[in-house]
Amino acid sequence: MPALPLTMAIATYGHTRALKDGTLQSERVVFKHAEVSPITTAFRRMVRGLDYDIAEMALSTYLCARAYQKPITALPIFLLRRFEHGSIVYNVNSGLQSPLDLHGHRVGMRSYTLTPGVWVRGILQDAYGVDLQQVQSVLFGDEHVAEYVAPAHVVPAPAGSDIVAALRTGEIAAAIGVRAADAPEIKPLIAEAHQAGMAYFKHTGVYPISHLVVVKDELLQTYPWLAEELFGLFKAAKDHYLGHLRTGTSQNPEDQAMQAMRQAIGDDPLLYGVAPNRTTLETFIRFNVEQQVIPQPVTVEEIFPPSVLALE
Repeated sequence: MPALPLTMAIATYGHTRALKDGTLQSERVVFKHAEVSPITTAFRRMVRGLDYDIAEMALSTYLCARAYQKPITALPIFLLRRFEHGSIVYNVNSGLQSPLDLHGHRVGMRSYTLTPGVWVRGILQDAYGVDLQQVQSVLFGDEHVAEYVAPAHVVPAPAGSDIVAALRTGEIAAAIGVRAADAPEIKPLIAEAHQAGMAYFKHTGVYPISHLVVVKDELLQTYPWLAEELFGLFKAAKDHYLGHLRTGTSQNPEDQAMQAMRQAIGDDPLLYGVAPNRTTLETFIRFNVEQQVIPQPVTVEEIFPPSVLALE
């Protein structure tokens, strides 16, 4: 049989490059790569229009899309992950001195279902005792899943508002998804954020996942072998990249950042598969339920095809 042609929208990372440049090929599938920048726009296009056969997607976007019966299913291929303690910043003139000071204040973000936002809110609640009901979320954009309705303590910013400007003027006290480098008065709310993220990981075993891979249900149903084939290809591309990292000679900033994560996490800082990520996935699902991003709990087994649950 000829190879199955598949349109795929994923970013070019060190661990996906071998799939995108043709270094790794398959006899069963052939990829037509859709270059989408920023890759976040592919999430919306996949959720709303099924524009691709395979796409990168933020984890909370996928969980929310699944709750609204979008015909896509994820594979346990985690393309992007990072410690999220540094993802919340504040205006040093706001009077905030610690996460607990957020009570009674407004925090800006692009959307309520934003994956870093879900992680940050969950960490603030679990690790710092923040009562999320006492913090007002202010949205400066809309949701990828158009049907989603945020809870009552979430409000939209005035039309045309800019999140950085709102943070600088004090309209909001803090923001998620804004870089501290955007203005001198903007600083990370959690001091020594990387070290705090490492401590959280060591204490809980939670290594935050940002993006994974989703596939059209129609394809998975038509080709029962496809999920395993894709998992194997992505794993081979990752292993190819890890071999490159083990030489330890690259000066590329992405490679150096990944080397730092290897020192923190272990030889493989990418960790595909369900088993090594179960604690992280279960924690994130709980955060999504508690924050009303999804209406009810789901099991890890429900969100991936059965054929890949045991693969690592």
